[in-house]
Amino acid sequence: MKLNTVPYIPQTLSFINPGQITPAGWLKRQLTLQAEGLSGQLEEIWPDVGANSGWLGGSGENWERGPYYLDGLVPLAYCLQDEKLIKKAQKWIEWMLASQDADGQFGPTQNNDWWPRMVALKVLMQYADATHDPRVVPFMQRYFHYQLQHLPARPLSDWGKARAADNVLSVLWTWKQRPDDEQLPALAKLLLEQGDNWPDFIIHHLPTGPVNYFSHLTHVVNVAMGMKYSAMHDAVHQQRERLAEIHRCFAELDHYHGQPQGMFSGDEWLAGNAPEQGVELCAIVELMFSLENLLRIYGDAQFAERLERIAYNALPAGITADMMAHQYHQQPNQIAVSIAKRNWTYSGDDCNIFGLEPNFGCCTANYHQGWPKLCNSLFMQAGSDDLACMVYGPAEVVSGDWQISLQTDYPFNTDLRLDIRCAPAGEKTLWLRIPQWSENTVFTLNGEEITCDGKGYLPLTRHWQEGDTLSITFERQPRLERRPRNAVGVYYGPLLMVHTPGEIWENIPGGSLSGDWEIRPRNCWDYALDVQPGEGLIVRSISCCPSGDQPFALENAPVTLRASARRMPTWKMMDNSVAPMPNSPAYDAMCCPTLATLVPYGCARLRIAEFPWVDGRQKTAEAH
Repeated sequence: MKLNTVPYIPQTLSFINPGQITPAGWLKRQLTLQAEGLSGQLEEIWPDVGANSGWLGGSGENWERGPYYLDGLVPLAYCLQDEKLIKKAQKWIEWMLASQDADGQFGPTQNNDWWPRMVALKVLMQYADATHDPRVVPFMQRYFHYQLQHLPARPLSDWGKARAADNVLSVLWTWKQRPDDEQLPALAKLLLEQGDNWPDFIIHHLPTGPVNYFSHLTHVVNVAMGMKYSAMHDAVHQQRERLAEIHRCFAELDHYHGQPQGMFSGDEWLAGNAPEQGVELCAIVELMFSLENLLRIYGDAQFAERLERIAYNALPAGITADMMAHQYHQQPNQIAVSIAKRNWTYSGDDCNIFGLEPNFGCCTANYHQGWPKLCNSLFMQAGSDDLACMVYGPAEVVSGDWQISLQTDYPFNTDLRLDIRCAPAGEKTLWLRIPQWSENTVFTLNGEEITCDGKGYLPLTRHWQEGDTLSITFERQPRLERRPRNAVGVYYGPLLMVHTPGEIWENIPGGSLSGDWEIRPRNCWDYALDVQPGEGLIVRSISCCPSGDQPFALENAPVTLRASARRMPTWKMMDNSVAPMPNSPAYDAMCCPTLATLVPYGCARLRIAEFPWVDGRQKTAEAH
């Protein structure tokens, strides 16, 4: 049987409620590590979200850190159905709901900033979706009526102006629950008018290199959140007219600030496309959340491609394998983690160590949302009765009359099996995404092979029954992508493969209760890859094994490539980072080839992700 694919899902997509997508396999192990790690211990270790928080009625921090923390804790708690975490979150929810005054305002009375309440509203949305608590929708309606009344005289400014799209997101969620409330679409339009116009800035005014001044428009986290702006416009007007505009924004950011793990740089301001520049962990989780919403609104497979690249590479690289420490800035080419001055656009000397609070504490509070929100986006409801596989990972979904188990070690392995445990009556469609990198995709439904043309989504429409089994194999081969200065990145399926010099971890004396760490290299890192033009990377061997208890630990790397490479002794360190990339072909590479071991980016906290290269055939001839 042969079927055709489409680039996007034409049906209306919606998120499935938290708790209805249950993680399995390595993803459950990863989320459990998070629950047992800092996410589950943060209130006891870090006073900013402790018992004295302003978001619990205390005299402590009363701005964004409490809501940021909850924006990860709530989806994690319900994703795992972890009663201990649910109880932790509930006291914050109860305080928020009890804090609303007669006018509709809520939160700590010590500040009236619009911005932290935008995060709190996202928390309440997720909580209501998970629990159906009847108090939440009228609470949010009252607050939004308050906003509509007060915004003309007290308009959005600073962080709230840059992040208006997040406020619109919760207004639209409430409007869906209360479609007769005409004040809600009016408020959404006003918020967009007062917010920063992100597509205009990115398309017409984007800086083309590292920024040396502060602006809310060049702050990388704001940019990541601003990528929802065009989609919110379309959602308010119930149309799909701005998709091309969004792709243009991504293209501009990729051209001038793109990094190989799917991010655009920002350390902490937009920083150009050199691989020694960093990107903030807050920007990683916020861009993931933006992409999850873009995927829901447009159903475009390109957003899923980028989401997987970021989630399976950038996200784990910025957190220790045991989920007990994080890094404020990560560099694609990172050969030391230390307290030292680096060429950041704006940051302290400690911002690339792993610890509790390196540099600013925003990432300490905010990074918790990455994994649980990804889990909640693996599947989406399509239309009223269909189901779509958006991002691949091991899980079981229960949505309406659907119950499907997805067994896989993806992204470490690209074989998948979907077991249909229950399905709606009648003819329904199961949408399956085919990654752009898959050179050949084989579907087998109950033993019958299905072939397809193209990439994007394959719609499988049939009368589904309990006991149906669908097997999928995506064929992956090591592939190169060109980077600036004619460098290359190496990919294997959705994984960015990097060379690591090995890691020697050293505890920083006098650090935090949970530990602060520097890392120095164990071996050399200065390799150029052997590349044969027209044929690609010279790979000598590929090894794959099941993911372990800590899927992104270097010692347990589930995938390794052994590739032909040459030392480049002239490639040195500069300002405590890797020096700028030599141009390729790298004629000063040594003639004698050796083998470099490449592992997934997310497993390596020291690494080279962008490589110079040499023409392997030319170098071999010179050696003779």
